[in-house]
Amino acid sequence: MMHENHKLKPCVFFDRDGIVNRFPGEGLYVERVEDFHIQRGFLDALRVVSAKGYVAVIVTNQRGVALGKMTMDEVHAMHERLRKHLATEGLELLDIFVCPHGDNAHPDRKPNPGMLLEAARKHGLDLSRSWMIGDSERDIEAGRRAGCAGTVFVGHKENAADHQVPDIEHLAALLVKVLP
Repeated sequence: MMHENHKLKPCVFFDRDGIVNRFPGEGLYVERVEDFHIQRGFLDALRVVSAKGYVAVIVTNQRGVALGKMTMDEVHAMHERLRKHLATEGLELLDIFVCPHGDNAHPDRKPNPGMLLEAARKHGLDLSRSWMIGDSERDIEAGRRAGCAGTVFVGHKENAADHQVPDIEHLAALLVKVLP
């Protein structure tokens, strides 16, 4: 008899700003669709993820909504633009989870694992075979707290991730090696 977890899908969770799209800078927010610039390295990484049989989900803190810098409609418009662009590349995301709350204690706000846990419940994901990729310690901690198999930090800062690459352009090559 097949073990229950084999029916669950492995996932690669991606942070958004700095991974999917260009990071606007410390303390700044991507406030308009025109400022949402998708990174080629993310597309390359997503191709590897798909080829390896993983689904992909974005989990993103968007505190700028709570601060009044942008609305959820603007955030959704950015994500619609992303999905349309991915479709032209033959790529797709399973889902996008957004935490618009500014309260660090909110269960969905990374480093809390709420968005990853909700994605697992909603889509039948196997967190024990899933990975979290981000450019902040909050991302790595959220992956750990959710029980992900591995974490990848993109950037140069000291961190507790299982793996690290200096920039998004190096992510796909790492994923070829580390994703089973």
